[in-house]
Amino acid sequence: MRAPASWDTWSRVAGSAAAVALVTGAIELLKAYVPVLSLGVLYILAVLPVAIAFGLAYAVSVAVGSMLAFNFFFLPPLYTLTLADSRNWFALAVFLVTAVVVSELAARSRRRADESALLARIATSLLERGDVTAQLDPIADEVATTLGVRRARITLDADASPGPGETADALVAGDRRVGTIFLPAGERHAGGRRRMVPALASLLAVAIDRERLAGEAYDAEALRRSDAVKTAVIQAVSHDLRTPLATIETALGSLRDGRLALSDDDRTDLLDAIAVELERLKRLVENLLDLSRLQAGAAEPAPELWTAEQLVGDALDEVAGADRIQLVFDDDLPVVRVDGAQIQRVLVNLLENALKFSPGPEVVQLRANRARGEVVVRVTNRGRGIPQAELGRIFEPFQRAAGERTGGAGLGLAIAKGFTEANGGRIWAESRPGQGATFVLVLPAVESPALVVT
Repeated sequence: MRAPASWDTWSRVAGSAAAVALVTGAIELLKAYVPVLSLGVLYILAVLPVAIAFGLAYAVSVAVGSMLAFNFFFLPPLYTLTLADSRNWFALAVFLVTAVVVSELAARSRRRADESALLARIATSLLERGDVTAQLDPIADEVATTLGVRRARITLDADASPGPGETADALVAGDRRVGTIFLPAGERHAGGRRRMVPALASLLAVAIDRERLAGEAYDAEALRRSDAVKTAVIQAVSHDLRTPLATIETALGSLRDGRLALSDDDRTDLLDAIAVELERLKRLVENLLDLSRLQAGAAEPAPELWTAEQLVGDALDEVAGADRIQLVFDDDLPVVRVDGAQIQRVLVNLLENALKFSPGPEVVQLRANRARGEVVVRVTNRGRGIPQAELGRIFEPFQRAAGERTGGAGLGLAIAKGFTEANGGRIWAESRPGQGATFVLVLPAVESPALVVT
């Protein structure tokens, strides 16, 4: 907390007096070895630090006090403010002028150092945070402190008018006006204002341009990503629509062709093929709708209490090839509070993905266990594994494993991730090339359920 103004003033007065007393004591010790008139220059050592630390007004006071102390203690007649030798008046006058000039130079150097430090802080802040408008008030406060005025106000509105007791300075960088700074009228800040205003205008202009370019770059990147997603959707959907539609078209053509002599078994096979491809189309449309809801934040879960066995059992009813799935459940698993339909969809997608990448008759294992107040479900396949470079992006929409030639639009894992996170869970993949892959689903457990869905 900043000290009160009166305490700050008295501490500066005490420091100035101590500087004069310290140099006076040093001259007292040295006067036996050095001509006393030559020692008066040592008072510059009191003036300089005071000028740097406290400013010109205190430095001039120290210069005058030093002259009086030197006269009183060391120039005859001693202990009076009169001088026996009139030439000493000239020496004292030279000392006083020198001290005042030195103190002014030191104070000016300090002011400019403070201004440079302020501009460096402003530049750093604008570059790091980027939001120019939000930083105008803190910058104005620092400008006021550095210029030694009561207040300052900065606006990016070039047409803003000064308030009562204010003067306005245009912040102009090159031929462009970036804003206005308002300072109290009548306060002494002309020199600093001439230096600070152009530099501040240049910094604000650079920051405004940087913020604008960053926004344009963000918009351009968003458009690029949007175009990439649209391209991926078109490519994936066109492929996954074309194959089942071609199968359906061929089967219907065969059924309608009166020239073909089809047996009952042939007709059944064709109808089954149509049913399978319709199911594929239905799943594709459902995936696209689910992804759309997740990206729009509209997939709000309706949580209920479920056991892991119930969720897995319902998911298995929807998975083709469920006979290849080995189930391992720990005893006394806690229940979870989730949207059952959404988490079943997660499990279906994970199991179908694992079956797709498990060669031949290889078994897919689903293991569920308790870990630190959570239910952890691991789905492990015995396929070729996932390269480390792909682990971080396989949950993105329309991503397929390298070399994948089986069907699928690359939506299953993205939907699994979205539904998992919507229900407060986590999901990730673990893999070593050539040793298969494990997908880990973690759901928060409920230790004391009141009711479980049956």
